[in-house]
Amino acid sequence: MNVEKAVEAGHPPVVDVKHPVDSSSSIEGFTPDAQEGVKKMEATTSVWSKKHLIVAYILMWCITFVDAMQQGTSGALQPYVTSSFYQHSLTAYTGIMSGIIGGVLKLPMAKVLDIFGRPQGFALSVGCLILGLIIMASCNGVQVYAAAQIFYWLGYNCMSYTLGIFIADTSSLKNRGFMFAYVNSPYIATVWIAGPLSEAFLYGPGWRWFYGAFTIITLAVASPLYFLFMHNYHKAVKAGIIVPIKSERTFMQSVKYYAIEFDAGGLFLIMGGLVFFLLPFSLYSYQDGKWNSPLVVSFFIIGGLMLIAFALYEKYVAPKTFIPFELLTDRTVLGACILAGTLFVSFYIWNAYFSSFLQVVNGLTLTQATYVTNIYSIGSCFWSILVGLAIIWTGRFKWIALYFGVPVTMLGVGLMIHFRQPDQTIGYVVMCQIFIAFAGGALVITEQIAAMAATDHQYIAVVLAIEGMFSSIGGSIGSSVSAAIWTGVFPDKLAEYLPAENQADLLTIYASLPTQLSFPKGTPARIAIEKAYGDSQKWMCVGATAIMILAIFCVAVWRDIRVKDFKQTKGTVA
Repeated sequence: MNVEKAVEAGHPPVVDVKHPVDSSSSIEGFTPDAQEGVKKMEATTSVWSKKHLIVAYILMWCITFVDAMQQGTSGALQPYVTSSFYQHSLTAYTGIMSGIIGGVLKLPMAKVLDIFGRPQGFALSVGCLILGLIIMASCNGVQVYAAAQIFYWLGYNCMSYTLGIFIADTSSLKNRGFMFAYVNSPYIATVWIAGPLSEAFLYGPGWRWFYGAFTIITLAVASPLYFLFMHNYHKAVKAGIIVPIKSERTFMQSVKYYAIEFDAGGLFLIMGGLVFFLLPFSLYSYQDGKWNSPLVVSFFIIGGLMLIAFALYEKYVAPKTFIPFELLTDRTVLGACILAGTLFVSFYIWNAYFSSFLQVVNGLTLTQATYVTNIYSIGSCFWSILVGLAIIWTGRFKWIALYFGVPVTMLGVGLMIHFRQPDQTIGYVVMCQIFIAFAGGALVITEQIAAMAATDHQYIAVVLAIEGMFSSIGGSIGSSVSAAIWTGVFPDKLAEYLPAENQADLLTIYASLPTQLSFPKGTPARIAIEKAYGDSQKWMCVGATAIMILAIFCVAVWRDIRVKDFKQTKGTVA
């Protein structure tokens, strides 16, 4: 494709990818009609060696190891960060906007990957993550911390998403579940690190130093993978497989082109609509009149109107749609995406205040609490390896989700309604977490394989972006519901149970986890706090169980695709 034809066709004239003249080449041909970033990646995998493929997977494992350690430690420290500003009740709120924005922006990130290339998108995501860490290290309030979370989660979600695309680009479909499980296996080890690390920073240099230290560590561990992919990209250029060409567009033409290509109008409407619609769930308790307050009502109205405007804009106005609706008409893709959203809604409803519950009600230390909260990480990652092997062996994936993943998840979440109470022992809570972990590992792998198996290689990035968007928005909805239950139940029950001599401290107890922990176990005040936690957690688990009913229908509509002999990728792949 020459420059003139590229401009006329509306393609970004960044590179021209062609077959080498040498007929002895092992390249089988690029995916028809694929965008430039897809062709770049196929060209890269056609020239790199098996050694570089192995090195790439080792580097991805190392990046995931650092991310997992960072995630576990940050999650343990978050209640203490919000409590340091006397805003413990906003623990769930800090993740709502970041989840929405980080999830929705996966679709334009898919465009970055497809138009400019995988390494460029990876570098952009790492930059956002590092910026978020820097802001969190220097924040002076919950509002700034929440804003930093937006950059952090945008970077983290897009980086993990880009790694997923790397795996999809460099592995055959039948092996892909196992390769996803392998790259995510560091969570098995970091479970035992996050607790001691969080305590070391909390009682040592402080939580700000944690974010500062991981700014440097993340940059150091992520850079080699970027340079490896760029090295092989330039190798493909030298081989003549990729011929760089210069764009002839002016600056304003480029702005207009990319505004259309990334659907800037639709992006603004859906992000704004979701943020305005979901924030009142966690903010209503701080307003006079609560649900009837002008701020809450206006947020709901504005959010609803923006979401309606988004649907109308995408249908009648947008030159290029934000969501490729033709993909969502496939029942397997749609079922996988809705399942992803459902799982995250359920998880974030019961998980938002879980660490605080374990410390206050069960009397665990911060390290011990991280061990319990990370059972999901270690269990799901371990089990997903077995699920990946099962898919390689049987060539199918639907049966794993339908007959094991969904029912066992519902069992584990449902049992928590009874066992997550002050009068129950920690052993039963751990049992529930093991059920959820094993089933969750099965569902995460099978939902991603289902979405990818139902489409071609050129749409892998978009399909995984849609699946990731559903996950992130589901997490935001779950956080909103959890925050609504917490702010609606916990303070009222606390006021009901607290002894008269502690009523004056009600607001301080509600606002600070360290204050809650300052009352010794067995004292009337601590018993009252534990009972208030139990009432709040019960309704969270009820909501988390109820939403899982959708998961049954989501998996049932999947096509039973045989992936054993399915070929999607080109070049040297795993």
